[in-house]
Amino acid sequence: MAGDIAHRVEQLLAGPHPLPIVTAGDPVLRTPAPRYDGQLDDVLLADLIVAMRETMHAAPGVGLAAPQIGVPLALAVLEDAAAVPPAVADARDRRPLPFRAIVNPSYDAIGTDRAAFYEGCLSVPGYQAVTVRAHRVRLRCVDEHGAAVDEELSGWPARIVAHETDHLAGVLYLDRAELRSLASTGEYLSRWSQPDPDAAGLGLGFAPGG
Repeated sequence: MAGDIAHRVEQLLAGPHPLPIVTAGDPVLRTPAPRYDGQLDDVLLADLIVAMRETMHAAPGVGLAAPQIGVPLALAVLEDAAAVPPAVADARDRRPLPFRAIVNPSYDAIGTDRAAFYEGCLSVPGYQAVTVRAHRVRLRCVDEHGAAVDEELSGWPARIVAHETDHLAGVLYLDRAELRSLASTGEYLSRWSQPDPDAAGLGLGFAPGG
C-alpha cells in the first residue's frame, strides 16, 4: 500500500503543475484518508508539500488537503494572507495564517461560540454556502518534520483548520452548510458578499446562525 501511494505521488509530481484538483463526485473526497505513517520518504513528502502549496496558491485558496489532488493521505497545507478589507477582517475575525503543513490532524471545538459565514471549496467550484463552525478550535497534529502540534486557533484560521481536516474524514463543507444559502460565486459576489450573511439570510430565507 505504501509503495502504491508513493508511486502515485511520483507520477502526480511528474505531471503538469499546478496539480489538478479533484472535484465533488470523485470517491477519494468521500473516503476517510489513511493516516500518514511514513508512506513517503522525506524527500518525496517535502516535494509533495511544495507542489500542494503551489497548487493552493494558483487556485487560489487558503487550504488544500491531499485527497483534493487524489492522494489518500491525512495531510493538508494551509496559508491565508487575509488580504481582505478591514471591515471583512473584523467581522470574520480573519487574520493572517502563516503557511503550515498539518499531518494526521484532528480538531475539537472549544466552548460554545459559533460563527456563520459564507464558505467555498476548491473541490466544489463555482458555489458558496453559509456554514456554521466553532469560533475556536484545538488542533492536534504533527508537522511535516514529525514535531507534535497542539494549538488553539480562533476565527477564520479555526475555520480553515476545520474545513481542511474535514476533507481528511471524507466530509465536504456542503455536508455542514445551510443549503438555502447556496449561491453561485457570481451571485454571491454581486449580492451576498457583505461582511456577514445577515442580508443573505433575509433574501434567501434562512437563519444565518443555524
